[in-house]
Amino acid sequence: MATAPSSSPLRLAFFGTPDFAVPTLERLIEGRHEVVTVVCQPDRRRGRGRKTSPAPVADVALSAGVPLMRRESIGDDEVLAEFRAHKPDLGVVVAFGQFLPKRIREAPALGYLINGHASLLPRYRGAAPIPRCILDGATVAGVSAMRVEKEMDSGPIALQHKIEIGEHENAGELSERLSKLTADTLDGVIEQIADNRVSWVPQDDTRATFAPKIRHSDGQLIWTESAQALCRRVRAMAPSPGAFTTFEGESLQILDARSDESLADVAPGTVRMGPARELRIATGDGWVLPRILQRPGRRALGVEVFVRGRPIPDGTLLG
Repeated sequence: MATAPSSSPLRLAFFGTPDFAVPTLERLIEGRHEVVTVVCQPDRRRGRGRKTSPAPVADVALSAGVPLMRRESIGDDEVLAEFRAHKPDLGVVVAFGQFLPKRIREAPALGYLINGHASLLPRYRGAAPIPRCILDGATVAGVSAMRVEKEMDSGPIALQHKIEIGEHENAGELSERLSKLTADTLDGVIEQIADNRVSWVPQDDTRATFAPKIRHSDGQLIWTESAQALCRRVRAMAPSPGAFTTFEGESLQILDARSDESLADVAPGTVRMGPARELRIATGDGWVLPRILQRPGRRALGVEVFVRGRPIPDGTLLG
């Protein structure tokens, strides 16, 4: 039985910068379409030593021999001319980190860019959908493939996929799973576009919610909140920037914790040693049981190892 002929491959321009974008770029490089250029943020100081190094996406492009554009701003004439010289049919965006001006959005031959956003739009438009959905106690996350428009994350949607959030899953773990789901989702939409069978569905703006960038203060643990809410904050901030309290005038990060809903009979923030010698912190409703702690400039440690080197006496008031 004869099979239908495959559509012609597309010439793709990829926009992305962090680790989250890497699985999609790798999938596209391995696929049947040609990645003709990669656009990313310039080299930055990264890591504990603050040494200048390429963005994760730049590393992939350089290893694969794909032409790389590292630009602080992509709005000027020189960048536009260089971009057009690669003659892309379609632009693919994942966590790029810059505003994309109209003349870049419309430069590909098909006249638009598509974006993989880590939420089930129109919910959680913005820079930090993953930690924000964990903070809100959501049980489901997902990815939306949409057209890029001027207003942030507002374009029509071609495809969405969703996954359940694990009971104790943190933002880093969920981000890793969603990055792979983004690659799957965009790969499917690109095939729809290549076959001229894509369908775009406008978003319902009345249902939109927003996920602003995470600030350092978002990680502060306020012990009068419930144990469940505090554990969600720990998960949402892990592994970085990390939820924190203070202990003897020093910041103390809690990178993993569990909640216990039994009655706390001491002031919120008070440390007690539990019946199994586990560290317990009283909250406005229940107890937080830390599992991983970290001091500034030190390694993250399991709580038993941590307190052997830096005891937290029974009765200590944190924060």
